[in-house]
Amino acid sequence: MFFRDQYQAIKNRDPAFRSPAEILFYASFWALLLHKLAHGLYNLRLYVLARLVSQLSRFLTQIEIHPGAKIGRRLFMDHGAAVVIGETAEIGEDVLMYQGVTLGGTGKGKGKRHPTLEDHVLVGAGAKILGGITIGEGSRIGAGSVVLDDIPPHSTVVGIPGKVVRVKGQDKQTDVTDQYIETLEHRFPDPVNKEICELRARVEALEQALKNKENTKDA
Repeated sequence: MFFRDQYQAIKNRDPAFRSPAEILFYASFWALLLHKLAHGLYNLRLYVLARLVSQLSRFLTQIEIHPGAKIGRRLFMDHGAAVVIGETAEIGEDVLMYQGVTLGGTGKGKGKRHPTLEDHVLVGAGAKILGGITIGEGSRIGAGSVVLDDIPPHSTVVGIPGKVVRVKGQDKQTDVTDQYIETLEHRFPDPVNKEICELRARVEALEQALKNKENTKDA
């Protein structure tokens, strides 16, 4: 089942995939295969052997997955280099992550200290998701974002710190400027640019109000 799932995940998510034999050249495939072994050893409380396998996987693939992490079916880490997944992280099914993603903690506390990614989540390159938070089903995390809070399902998150800018395909705020509305649909919107556009519109409105007031006094 693992081999079939990985074949389907890579075939469906990577447009560069050409033949079944290529699965052997994907770092994501080997990292997840070795993680299955490490996770099994971890569950048997063979912690040293589990860490040995995970460190071997890190050396071979440049992907670091703690043996304690729980990973669902058909995860695909496109390119995968520098991905880090912490001990108490939980990943659902059909999740897509790009290179440089970190599912990390925010301190030295015990218990659930790493994120949970529900099914069908997409995490862009270089994104950092930190703490025992939950990323809702079907959400999209923009490249380079730093997410520190729970994210509702089917949301789009961008920025540092990460902000929800869309929920179920609809802009979170309706009073957006024309410049923001013109953002291409296939790109993640920029919340900083949106704020700048809104501030500019407010300044222009205030300037016009002052001008109108001055004209009234002169009259």
